[in-house]
Amino acid sequence: MQHNDISCILSPMIEHRIPLIRDHKKLLLAMPQQRSVADVLRLVVDHLASSHAVALARIWLIQPGEGCPTCPMRSECPDQTECLHLVASAGTSVVDPNTDLSRIDGSFRRFPLGVRKVGRIAATGTPLEVPNIDGDPDWLVHRDWALQESILGFGGQPLIHRGKVLGVLSVFARTTIGDACFDWLRMIADHVASAIANAQAWEEIESLRGRLELENDYLQEELRGEAFGEMIGQSDALQTVTQQIRLVAPTDSTVLVMGESGTGKELVAREIHARSSRHEHPLIKVNCAAIPRELYESEFFGHTKGSFTGALRDRIGRFELADGGTLFLDEIGEIPLDLQSKLLRVLQEGELERVGEERTRMVDVRIIAATNRDLKAEAEAGKFRLDLYYRLSVFPIDLPPLRNRKDDLPLLADHLLTSLSRRLGKPTPRLTRANANELQRYDWPGNIRELQHVLERALITSPPGKLKLNLASQPDIDSQNIVPVHSHEPDEIMTAAELRLFEANNIRKALQACGGKVYGETGAAALLGMKPTTLASRIKSLGIASS
Repeated sequence: MQHNDISCILSPMIEHRIPLIRDHKKLLLAMPQQRSVADVLRLVVDHLASSHAVALARIWLIQPGEGCPTCPMRSECPDQTECLHLVASAGTSVVDPNTDLSRIDGSFRRFPLGVRKVGRIAATGTPLEVPNIDGDPDWLVHRDWALQESILGFGGQPLIHRGKVLGVLSVFARTTIGDACFDWLRMIADHVASAIANAQAWEEIESLRGRLELENDYLQEELRGEAFGEMIGQSDALQTVTQQIRLVAPTDSTVLVMGESGTGKELVAREIHARSSRHEHPLIKVNCAAIPRELYESEFFGHTKGSFTGALRDRIGRFELADGGTLFLDEIGEIPLDLQSKLLRVLQEGELERVGEERTRMVDVRIIAATNRDLKAEAEAGKFRLDLYYRLSVFPIDLPPLRNRKDDLPLLADHLLTSLSRRLGKPTPRLTRANANELQRYDWPGNIRELQHVLERALITSPPGKLKLNLASQPDIDSQNIVPVHSHEPDEIMTAAELRLFEANNIRKALQACGGKVYGETGAAALLGMKPTTLASRIKSLGIASS
């Protein structure tokens, strides 16, 4: 027998000893090295259960109440806000060695605080040490199990860290338990509590680090993708929008921003967030059209490691990332119909579960959604959940297209030229009256996004100090501005230039019919019968401005 085995005498008349706690020093040294709570729990119960003298070792932790409707002890629970959750179990049955004693979903998976022996240990922070239950066979609820497994001793220790009870460690022994064993159980319980607290702190640090990395990634994406930094213009149409923003920003009401592609729906979301009480918390953007269907739940709600192929680590979702702040759901109409009910639940209840996890998490998120589609018509047609539409459209804001606010074009163009020149490292040219008139004569089917592209192209191609716009050859998705292709007889051969122009016009018509959208079932790629990536490549090679 090893020197550090802790033995308990079965009977004063018996000379040999059975080790109740084996290699206790090895266990105490191994616990601080664990970096997850699950690893700590598994290490402890497996180590304790490795002794033949231990029938069952278990750990319960105090956690928020959940699963109450199906809990066997619900009728005894005085307070369903928190209770003891069975989180680790190990042991060996002498009656049936194939019995799986590692399961944590049995009758005692929950204990109300203060109820029964384990619950009282947690409520009082006082150990329950029974050297020998032989004289009190009714001490255990399942007396037959105790007799069959030769249970003689029980040790229940509170797991206390810095004065706070974290849970309970219990050991059911096939031997009487002496004072020395109880001393070691108390020491082990103290080390378990510290190891759990340290692992929880480590997991929290890792979670915060991961969150900061994600926030940084999102911030970098937003900085790269930002088209303009503030709302520019003095038109009546824009003033109506800014007044609506002033009204709704201080509230927590859900906002639905509607408008054509490129009108600045994301900018409105930024303005609302910046003027709200949540401005010190993050504004997280989700492009619903860019998420593969099978990853919606993971993207929104997060997932646990191993929950599906490719889930190599725990990941928090966008809702958790936006906790305390604002979540901007761009192109909300692209969310599949069968997944909208899960989104509705989070909006209504503020509750979610990560993929592969049973734990319910609470989030406090303000929602701003955006769409270029008529969601009300789609909801009435059964293509979008009507209850979700009503939940989103508490405060609708309709953004005017750029063609309805042409008075803003000179100010907006001047602002964009300043920021674009800085980014391109070029001197800012002066916007002449002729330039402004030329901009105002164009209808801007691609709205502000198209305006930015036109000005950026002009900055690159114009001589220093001058701004030469080339709107006459500017491709657009407005059928009125599509350059006509000469009619040909069926057997007449087109030149390469004519064929290229014909293809470009055909793509523009498809983009116009789909509101400038490329991807998805209602996108131009589906209409043209080609892959979205192929269409995107053709749009780029043909110089078509996709809004």
